[in-house]
Amino acid sequence: MPTNTQDETAAWLETNRWERGVSYIPYPDEMMVRASHVLGTDAGVFVVDPIDVDGIDDLFAEFGDVAGVVILLDRHKRDSAAVANRHDVSVYIPEWMSGVEEDIDAPVERMHRQLPGTDYGVHKIIKNTFWQEAALYGDEDDTLVVPEAVGAADYFLAGDERLGVHPMLRLFPPKKLSRLDPERVLVGHGEGVMEGAAEDIAYALRGSRGRTPGLYAKNLKSLVLG
Repeated sequence: MPTNTQDETAAWLETNRWERGVSYIPYPDEMMVRASHVLGTDAGVFVVDPIDVDGIDDLFAEFGDVAGVVILLDRHKRDSAAVANRHDVSVYIPEWMSGVEEDIDAPVERMHRQLPGTDYGVHKIIKNTFWQEAALYGDEDDTLVVPEAVGAADYFLAGDERLGVHPMLRLFPPKKLSRLDPERVLVGHGEGVMEGAAEDIAYALRGSRGRTPGLYAKNLKSLVLG
């Protein structure tokens, strides 16, 4: 995959490229394998849960002018304000998400059912005292963007999973995801799944509890052995 190597400490890995967008992993060697997403729409480019790295604006520009930045998880503020201010755009947050706006030093707009001017619907996945998460679903090409409920980094995956439920959600998996039928899914940790994603989500949700002991054992072993 292409990488930006202008600064080895801020190299980024391009993943998940398709006609309407691309994802990037800012620090490929980082344990968390954080990913951000660039969505090309009729309204311009929306950058989802961005982490800012040198040269990343060139990647954005391949899909047009930046029209906004999107936060889908209450704790994924990341570099949203820095990217929004550099491009003179707003940060978009779901209307029901609390405790985020006050920490964003940039203009903020609230999303209702739709990301304005786009085919991406806003779906509430989790809302409780400890966790607030939304997903975007692009009706035009069945693209799902989900930041945390499921992921593809190794510490999410048990057995033969391509997608796994977040370790903290394993016993009570986010069943709202089963209502969606995506072709591809872009995740906040790891590389997404670009074909047949609905089957992978169904498999992850169906076996979430049963595969939990194996995942916990694997992750504990990884921590102990380093």
